[in-house]
Amino acid sequence: MRIVVGGAVVSVFALLGDLLKPKSFAGLFGAAPSVALATLALTVSKDGKEYASTEARSMIIGAVAFSLYAFVVGRLLIRRRVPVLISASAAITLWFGCAFGLWFAVLR
Repeated sequence: MRIVVGGAVVSVFALLGDLLKPKSFAGLFGAAPSVALATLALTVSKDGKEYASTEARSMIIGAVAFSLYAFVVGRLLIRRRVPVLISASAAITLWFGCAFGLWFAVLR
């Protein structure tokens, strides 16, 4: 069931991304948001709304931490011209720190 729901939701988001301009949105819409929505829908049906709300908050925290990670890596690569391996490796510690720090502050 998870595969069918996940595939259907990914297909709808990929279609939405394909209709928008520029075409680079297709990959964005076909990935994380659709998988997250499918996972949440299945979680609600299996474990209930309370558990799904905790999962949704965890996804939001992860997205905030990832946004910070992507911003820092982008700045290091574009502005400072730091090599990719060094930029990504250094920023991953920031991602972990932000994700676990937010989790500790919000969800514990």
